[in-house]
Amino acid sequence: MVKENKHPNPCNMRQSLLSLSENVHVQLEANRLVEQALERKQGVLNDRGALCITTGKFTGRSPKDRFIVKDETTETLVDWGEINIPVTTDVFDALLKKMSAFIQGKEMWKRHCYAGADPKYRINVTVINTTPWANLFCHHLFIDPTEAELSDFQTEWVILQVPDFLANPLVDGTRQENFSIINFSRRMILIGGTAYTGEMKKGIFSVLNFLLPQQDVLPMHCSANEGEAGDVALFFGLSGTGKTTLSADPARKLIGDDEHGWAQDRIFNFEGGCYAKCIDLNADKEPQIYAAIRPGSLLENTRFFKGTTTVDYSDRTITENTRAAYPLAYIDKAKTPSIGKTPDNIFFLTCDAFGVLPPISKLTNAQAMYHFLSGYTAKVAGTEVDVKEPQTTFSACFGKVFLPSHPTTYANLLGKKLDENPSVNVWLVNTGWTGGAYGIGERISLRYTRSLIRAAINGELSDAHFIAHTSFSVLVPQSCSGVPDAILNPRDTWEDKDAYDQQTNRLAGLFIQNFEAYQEQASEEIRQASPQLLKAIV
Repeated sequence: MVKENKHPNPCNMRQSLLSLSENVHVQLEANRLVEQALERKQGVLNDRGALCITTGKFTGRSPKDRFIVKDETTETLVDWGEINIPVTTDVFDALLKKMSAFIQGKEMWKRHCYAGADPKYRINVTVINTTPWANLFCHHLFIDPTEAELSDFQTEWVILQVPDFLANPLVDGTRQENFSIINFSRRMILIGGTAYTGEMKKGIFSVLNFLLPQQDVLPMHCSANEGEAGDVALFFGLSGTGKTTLSADPARKLIGDDEHGWAQDRIFNFEGGCYAKCIDLNADKEPQIYAAIRPGSLLENTRFFKGTTTVDYSDRTITENTRAAYPLAYIDKAKTPSIGKTPDNIFFLTCDAFGVLPPISKLTNAQAMYHFLSGYTAKVAGTEVDVKEPQTTFSACFGKVFLPSHPTTYANLLGKKLDENPSVNVWLVNTGWTGGAYGIGERISLRYTRSLIRAAINGELSDAHFIAHTSFSVLVPQSCSGVPDAILNPRDTWEDKDAYDQQTNRLAGLFIQNFEAYQEQASEEIRQASPQLLKAIV
């Protein structure tokens, strides 16, 4: 009797997935994918013609259920811990076998696509989904090959997304029923138990974050746009800081809204579309995003006004993480191909609910590396009446959860790029509070923020007089057209100056405490860029 092979050759299973042809829809256009979702009653159209679906139990990523296979390829290169959780090759292979068996005979959707607009650095991805709307998401967020490119397309990475497949944590080595596992040796991503489409997008982003630094390319969680003269601006920022809103400038071409690489002489978009948050979406404040929600677009987890098919963008019933997915071509003046030259200006966006940081300030290279490693923003603690204190959020490189390598890998590479390109300006922009912390002060006007960013881009701030902030030492301009001088220095906007100094020390202390995790591996140059406590009130 022949003993059954418990773990059949994973290369054969991978090839079997790529060879799927029975009951499989391959490379369908967006309109057909929408039709199929409607035919299967998996979604409805809103009054603007966009497909509206719900992603079920999961309306966002599940970072604690994202794993990386620990093997010879990754053992010494991945920063293992709470972000990069290891699993064994055996766990991966057993799940791949179960998932392959689970999808046999099921209706499937397969798509060949690229991640990366630059042919030199892009990777060829084949995505296999069990719903047409998930494949529609991939149609938008990845880059479609031309017919000529499809004729000899060679798959490098495979994503298998099967939301209906649930793991058994007691047997399969997962934390719970849902999981996302990256295997760099097999070049595969397995996603099960969750229909949230962002897991696919961010899975490939993590892959590129691992591969590109080895080619001297800095992967970046940022948006990018380009002016008429070809000047490029990058916008980094965590959720709620205005990254997508501020990069969608009708006067500039959009290169991309979320993920880019910085190669030797250019930056390039990783994606073919946008995945914009649309909670409280407003046609006046975000006209480009609003206009992009039209036939072919995908809306996730939104609700309609009662008795209509008009989306109520303020409705948080399902989640605050409502999303719209659409191709870059839906944005007026989007650049094709989505590649630009070396950036001229880089903006680190933070929503400072402490009311301490200036609305804009200029950073030295060392300060840029420090604030890149810090990745600071602040969130309002909650809606309870008795909770009024802001909560700090630090996410290294403005995307720590997507970084397979140690954050200093990326910060050092940023420093190298800045040293090689001394004309690049790096700015810290506070889109949060002024005149007091949250609950006392007021939110900095979006109009003022736009004016400050435009002044930085057009060179107006180059001629401004700067003074150094007392604690953070960042350089603060003293004037800018279209912006009252009074708001440029945050201390001046506080009625109680001592309270401002105390708040400054609180925030500086949080920065210092957060940076302790990077002290050992950070250079002396970066360490010296730390904010200093104000001694008079220590």
